[in-house]
Amino acid sequence: MTSRPLHLAIIPDGNRRWARSRGLNPWKGHEQAIEMFRTISEWCRTDPRVSILTVWCFSTENWKRNPREIAMLMRMLEEYLRKERSGFVGKDVRFLHSGRKDRIPPSLAKLLAEVEEETKRGAGFTLHLAVDYGGKDELLRATKSLCITDASTIPPITEETLRSHFDQPSLPDIDLVIRTSGEMRTSNFFLWQAAFAEWAFTEKLFPDFMISDMEEALAAYENRTRRLGS
Repeated sequence: MTSRPLHLAIIPDGNRRWARSRGLNPWKGHEQAIEMFRTISEWCRTDPRVSILTVWCFSTENWKRNPREIAMLMRMLEEYLRKERSGFVGKDVRFLHSGRKDRIPPSLAKLLAEVEEETKRGAGFTLHLAVDYGGKDELLRATKSLCITDASTIPPITEETLRSHFDQPSLPDIDLVIRTSGEMRTSNFFLWQAAFAEWAFTEKLFPDFMISDMEEALAAYENRTRRLGS
């Protein structure tokens, strides 16, 4: 479908259902999901078909969940980054974050910014995590940022000028979104960047998602024709 490596995105649904089906607390599902994420991200890093992996870790709507579950998940994300940060540099990985930093724990917000700075020269692979992210929220924040500019200096409002105020304006649009657990909706996920993305849905809960499932989704994608309105 394309000669360039893909921007692949994953919505890793089903972690809580996975835990519930085993009589476990919901955060146990998140723990298992992080281990699966490690495997998948490393596979993507070494697969020449993929140059960018975007993963939705926590949405703007997830604040409605149990506070204890949220706290556990934020702690797990922080532990993951602390363990992986040195490896990112050694593996030529650029790390990026999209989403708000004003509502998550300050220690996590600081860590996200530090790892972004440490890996900014990474050119081999990009790992992009969406934490406290929502598509509508990003568009709203980008619009507000654009309007704050002095009226006399505001450039003509085009797709390019609005995009320049996104969290990660340098990233290309998403090519393929994989959503697990049988859910078949976009759910406010990168509304602009995924506007022309292909989608793949699987019944598997994310903790059960395997590399073989990734291979299957990419093989199906490669057999599609992206017309983009033509």
